[in-house]
Order: sequence, then C-alpha cells, then structure tokens
Amino acid sequence: MTSDASSEEQLSLRVEHLDGHAVVVGRGEIDLATVGGFRLVLNDLMVDGHVRVVVDLTEVPFIDSSALGALVAAHRRARGLGGSLAVAGIQPPVARILELTGLDRVLASYATARDAVGR
Repeated sequence: MTSDASSEEQLSLRVEHLDGHAVVVGRGEIDLATVGGFRLVLNDLMVDGHVRVVVDLTEVPFIDSSALGALVAAHRRARGLGGSLAVAGIQPPVARILELTGLDRVLASYATARDAVGR
C-alpha cells in the first residue's frame, strides 16, 4: 500500500510496509501548513489496524510544534492499541527540537527505519 499526501508547502508522505510495521516516509517540512496530511496518514494507519508505526524523518529537515503534537498523539494512540510509534533518520535540526522539548526521551529513535523495525 502506498499513500501520498501533499500541500502547497510540498510535504510528501509515502507509506511502506516492512516486517509487520507501517513506515511513514516523509519528505519536506512538517509544520502548521503541512501537518494536516501527516496527521491524516497516521490516523488512517491506526484506523486500518496498523499500530506498529515508524516515522522515517530522513528527508525532513524541520518540524514545528504542530508536528510534535501529531507525533505525541500518534504515539499515545499506538500504545493504547498495544502498538508502538518510533522515529528514524532524524536530522540534526529535528533532533535538537526533540531534545529541547524532552520528546527524545519519549519517542524511541533509530538511525534507520530498518533499525526501528528490527528492534
């Protein structure tokens, strides 16, 4: 299954399936202008029963507080459904935002999506 979402700000999201995990691969910034599509993809996955989710941020150079909120909400929902949400491929500017907010201690983080799936 492949899903695409985009906005004027050019965020693209693709969903891949790898060893029982749904991997959301982002490309572009996730911010107030683009977070709606991001939330929708995460929500649709969980509605469809995919509760082991990895968000691959390798090609995401920036996220804002709205993206953080979407990640936290999806993390809580996945855990509530007996699943998990992890992030992978975090770039230094995004890592800094996660550190400043303390979310680096909440969200499991891996170098690659394959590492996250293999945990």
